[in-house]
Amino acid sequence: MPELPEVEVTVNSLKPKIIGQKIVGVWSDAPSLIKKISLKELEKEIKNLEIKDIKRLGKNILIFLSKNKVLLIHQKLTGHLLYGVWRKEKDRWVPEDENSPLAKDPQNRFLHFILFLKNKKMLALSDQRKFAKIVLTEKEKLFDLKEIKELGPDALDPNFSFERFKEIIKKSKAPIKKVLMDQKKIAGIGNIYSDEILWEAKVNPKRQANSLKENEIKAIYEAMKKILRKAINIQGASIADWRKPNGSKGGYDEIRKVYRREGEKCFRCGAIIKKIKFGNRSSYFCPKCQK
Repeated sequence: MPELPEVEVTVNSLKPKIIGQKIVGVWSDAPSLIKKISLKELEKEIKNLEIKDIKRLGKNILIFLSKNKVLLIHQKLTGHLLYGVWRKEKDRWVPEDENSPLAKDPQNRFLHFILFLKNKKMLALSDQRKFAKIVLTEKEKLFDLKEIKELGPDALDPNFSFERFKEIIKKSKAPIKKVLMDQKKIAGIGNIYSDEILWEAKVNPKRQANSLKENEIKAIYEAMKKILRKAINIQGASIADWRKPNGSKGGYDEIRKVYRREGEKCFRCGAIIKKIKFGNRSSYFCPKCQK
């Protein structure tokens, strides 16, 4: 699932491309992606509206439109937004530029939702498993949406202080891995970066959150800021399905320290990386230097 860095990279990439553009049409072959209203109703509501801004909140993409409308897109497990031009061939969309990553990377072929823009470009959602979520709301009602209202503080919010972070950690008896991934506690962190953050902080993912000492909590807090910013700078992780809006991969895959490195040597101490299960999720850690 795209996490905070991938969503931030998506938003930053799309800003100069789509702000100021008008939506001239909508297409989808998966109406279940659109929540609360039909595809026909959605097109009626947003056709000819101008894209005023695009922002990130947690893992949510918020597209602000004229007439105080907001389109919320959560890419979920396998979704990612792409920007380009496609043509319809029978029952599939084919990129006009056959030499671009949009055409060459098979992860970009699962187009199930498209916004047609006035500049003849298209903003498309590729989502192999069709789990993504698209919600239209009024700007003044945005923070009434369950998807937004229940979010904890954003992991990279400048106002998210260490004291607030420590308060959240100390109140939970759950394993620290689960606390970091709980969007109601801290917004933006998922499976990849929780592992990377805990490796950086030298903390075992199984540790009960409220048992951590202040210096350990401080180490996690600092690692959280460092790892997420680094991931944004290197354009996110494309270990599984996520791709940048131009269809290419991010660079974090090449520098990850622990995620999906089971059986390999720890870069810090040389011990063998192990994998454990947290419910239906895997967690990777070093049994020697993560205590």
